[in-house]
Amino acid sequence: MTSTAGGAAQLLAVSDLHIGYPENRALVERMRPGTDDDWLLVAGDVAETVADVRWALETLAGRFRKVLWAPGNHELWTHPRDEVTLRGVARYDHLVEVCREIGVTTPEDPYPVWDGPGGPVAVAPLFLLYDYSFLPAGCTTKAQGLEYAHGTGVVCNDEYLLHPDPHPTREAWCRARVAATEQRLAALPDDLPTVLVNHYPLDRHPCDVLWYPEFAMWCGTTLTADWHRRFRVETMVYGHLHIPRTTWHEGVRFEEVSVGYPREWRGRTEPPGRLRRIVPGEVGAR
Repeated sequence: MTSTAGGAAQLLAVSDLHIGYPENRALVERMRPGTDDDWLLVAGDVAETVADVRWALETLAGRFRKVLWAPGNHELWTHPRDEVTLRGVARYDHLVEVCREIGVTTPEDPYPVWDGPGGPVAVAPLFLLYDYSFLPAGCTTKAQGLEYAHGTGVVCNDEYLLHPDPHPTREAWCRARVAATEQRLAALPDDLPTVLVNHYPLDRHPCDVLWYPEFAMWCGTTLTADWHRRFRVETMVYGHLHIPRTTWHEGVRFEEVSVGYPREWRGRTEPPGRLRRIVPGEVGAR
């Protein structure tokens, strides 16, 4: 279950595996690289429990040359059915240690350079969160946006399950992550292109097609709106929206690579779980 059949090595991507669903877990069990040298980018929302995250990433790490993971909001939930009750930064740090135990690259590790076909490019898994700056039309503050969202009944479960401890708010955690990540990306060589992997898009434009526009508040931050230009991005890989597609913004490819929930992908013509080829770019992707 890959994007091409054999041939030269590829940098592949997927997100929103949500293996708590048996159908999605079965997809992961069938995922295979096209070559022994393929890398796989996993852009978050693997599962809600640490045990499930470990199983999925360890399974994939045993098949691909390298697996890189960026956390989604679901991994960061302190979910009542997870025996790991850590919250906020402590939970994230624990997931990073799990990944290191099984050989998976995290946002806390040095950014590897893909030297295969289409390279060299620095591949950077990111953890940035969101700060409620993607506000609904007519709203100018987080409070107004949340009031509007609660009025429509469209409220992300993060409000109840994703804790920012020890930061006072999720947006404060987001600002800290953005500042630290910005420094690391700025330190990369000026002549080295990048592939940035984040659970959320770096720019708001992919949210324009949401059925419920107010959900955009939980989908990113305006602080990263120019990163695709500043950091020589060849492709911005993201998930979260459950709308797999390719868009182009100011000449940069934005690739949404999510699997999503069975109720979403059962009605699509394309088989679920197809790994998107990021480098070299897919023919006809533009």
